Amino acid sequence: MNQHTFLTLEFQQIKETLAKFALTKEGREKIDCLTPSTNKKQIEAWLDEVSEAVEILRKSASVPVHGLDGMDALLTNMNKGVALRADQLAKLYDFLDCCGKMRRYMKDKVYYAPRVSSYVDGIDELPELANEIIRCIRNGRVDDYASKELLKVRKQIAIQEERLKEKTLQLIRSNKYKIYLQENVISQRNGRYVIPIKKEYRNKIKGVILDTSASGSTLFIEPEEIAVFQDQLNWLFADEEVEVQRVLTYLTGLVEEKEQQIRLAMETMIHYDFLFAKAKYGRSINGSKVGINESGQLNLMDAKHPLLGEKAVPLSLSLGEEQQALVITGPNTGGKTVTIKTVGLLTLMVQSGLHIPAAPESNLNIFERILVDIGDGQSITENLSTFSSRIVNIIEILKDTQHRTLVLLDELGSGTDPGEGMGLATSILETLYEKGATILATTHYSEIKVLAETHPGFINGSMEFDLTTLSPTYRLNIGRGGESQAFAIALKLGIHPKILERAHNITYKEEKRYTTVITDTQKLRELEKQVIINKYQNQKKKENTEVKVARFQQGDNVKLSPLNEFGIIYTGPDQLGNYVVQVKGEKQTINHKRISLYIAAEELYPDDYDFDIIFHTKENRKKDKLLSKGHQEDITIEYKEGKI
Repeated sequence: MNQHTFLTLEFQQIKETLAKFALTKEGREKIDCLTPSTNKKQIEAWLDEVSEAVEILRKSASVPVHGLDGMDALLTNMNKGVALRADQLAKLYDFLDCCGKMRRYMKDKVYYAPRVSSYVDGIDELPELANEIIRCIRNGRVDDYASKELLKVRKQIAIQEERLKEKTLQLIRSNKYKIYLQENVISQRNGRYVIPIKKEYRNKIKGVILDTSASGSTLFIEPEEIAVFQDQLNWLFADEEVEVQRVLTYLTGLVEEKEQQIRLAMETMIHYDFLFAKAKYGRSINGSKVGINESGQLNLMDAKHPLLGEKAVPLSLSLGEEQQALVITGPNTGGKTVTIKTVGLLTLMVQSGLHIPAAPESNLNIFERILVDIGDGQSITENLSTFSSRIVNIIEILKDTQHRTLVLLDELGSGTDPGEGMGLATSILETLYEKGATILATTHYSEIKVLAETHPGFINGSMEFDLTTLSPTYRLNIGRGGESQAFAIALKLGIHPKILERAHNITYKEEKRYTTVITDTQKLRELEKQVIINKYQNQKKKENTEVKVARFQQGDNVKLSPLNEFGIIYTGPDQLGNYVVQVKGEKQTINHKRISLYIAAEELYPDDYDFDIIFHTKENRKKDKLLSKGHQEDITIEYKEGKI
């Protein structure tokens, strides 16, 4: 598979929709890496586990898949000589708790989901680790009772903070400081207690200025009377930090001892998230588990394009050993491109282990490659550059195609001369078939419909068109090419049947009778006006046959359009106004409309000039001279006829 295939068939959009059903970031990342497999047993296992997950969701929609937030960063920081933070350990506890819930959730699912429920065996409960974490970590911080030393230090901190506050309150209530204060409040700067002093009394208070108000009128000073209490408090904070780090280091050691079990549990939970996202997506599109094979069978029943939702028209088709190439015809916007895209996308989805919106009786072949050339078939600006880019893509498809390849081609050969495009498309299809590919191709060329009817291994298909409403139904009919909808529509809209019969003969080189359904006399009269012959037509024909032909003499030097070549008049004109002109030694038949006089013969040659010197070879002139003396059987003269 290649990125061009994924992009064209919109497989990335399927993955984006699928990712919305995942509950974790890690699950969404795994979905983003989802790629099709070519291993039959692996695909079957994927489809089986999705089927079991769907059954679990039918009986119990709420799956305990969460708690993975932050786990990836936690595992990344392990064994680096740095203790885990309290918040990381709290997240680990949440994850272990989630794992326990998953084990209990899967306990009664073993009977109808044996494969999926068995994955939970890869999750160790780790109760000792969980208990230690919940004992030591509370509310995102190390708990007071994590250790005796930590409890002791924090009690001392509480006592010291109380003393410090009391001492500071005594200062602001004393008469000594009362007149210097901006206001009677206590605040903190950088974790140290300060009092607000008016700027003009700076020298009246002994202490350290830790901050200034925005206006500059207030100074926040730590008086020296409370500095000693503050220092003692900071020493206790340092002791607390040491003890907290000791507890975190202890817990980190316990976590690192169980790293492998944690990683395995995390991978299992991610897989559960990934798996149940598949199951939820499958249910959202009313998907089914379909069969797979390696024998070339491609059978789709009531299949829908998953991105079209309820608007999608069911598609059914079958290709196998006898027919490996389907050629689809039909009008623009009739659903041809959607049809081949549906087949390609559903194949990618099945090989990725996804349920698809199709009947369970469907069966898809496993392809090693899916190669596509799908352009904008509706674009009227398609030009040579588009044709060139598509041919470059076709070249790569021809290189990569082998017997286990699905090739999807949309409007092959379009964008160039219809005759050459048809020939090129036919040759490419034959080559791809000979290389063993399974082919779905759309076309407007009637000649390719003939190929599909006569070439072994090919089969025609057409998109249904409702002539009553003059609109496509988007349904695929297998086994016959599309009818000439342009003629049928024209007949429906009121073109005279005789005109359509002539058009059919020109297009298909066969006779076909068209009849109108109009019965109203007045409408029939209006219809006949399209083919009423003008009574003056014979006179007009006579006038038209009297064509004025330009007169040229033998030997006239003339100029020929549109190539601006020069020649010499040999003979003419005939009834159609054609002259035989010698151009570069060869005689050509050219209509008088393309000839203009350059130099008249009378200006170039004398009256008795022998023009045989110009128009005949020296050898023929000799033979003519001999024959003029009498009959000779061994002499023949060959003249090259003029060509148009």
